[in-house]
Amino acid sequence: MKTHVGIFATVFVLVVVAVVSAVVIFVYNGLVTSEKTVEEAKAQIETVLQRRLDLIPNLIETVKAYATHEKETLLKITQARARALGVLEGVAKKGSLSKAEMLQLQATQGEVTAAMRSLFALVESYPELKASANFMALQDQFEGTENRIAAARQRYNLAVRYYNVKIEKFPGVFLAPMFGYEEKVFFEAKKEAAEPVKAKF
Repeated sequence: MKTHVGIFATVFVLVVVAVVSAVVIFVYNGLVTSEKTVEEAKAQIETVLQRRLDLIPNLIETVKAYATHEKETLLKITQARARALGVLEGVAKKGSLSKAEMLQLQATQGEVTAAMRSLFALVESYPELKASANFMALQDQFEGTENRIAAARQRYNLAVRYYNVKIEKFPGVFLAPMFGYEEKVFFEAKKEAAEPVKAKF
């Protein structure tokens, strides 16, 4: 009888260990998958932000040809772009971002948005520039990029929400800290940068 109890106890312990191990593996794999989804969404944001920054020199050169005495506005855009590019290159090297890094990325992108609004307001004073085929093509590309940024930001925030829920729900709430998984921050645009820059005239 004691032998049967010992075997039963051993089998019970093995079953419990197997179930707990399976749960830990399942939760861990889910956390890894969710984190990779967040990283992929972050890379998408970086790609479209880089595209936006790459369009700016072409826009500046096109505007320069028509508005030679508007150097201050063009300089502000160039400086905002340089700051944003530096931050973007820094965060691109990281899998996930701290709150401070995300705020810095958002701040520099907000500067670019404000500078681009100034540029498009400036263009209003130059009808021949607005009618330029080169400028109109760049304007369309810029507008498309702004829409892509909004979509990428939304995908990133959905991935972050899914990940954060996973680490806050049972059993993730206990297992996530053991494996070093922490809450991710959302990409929240500043109020003035909440809508794409309007490039239509």
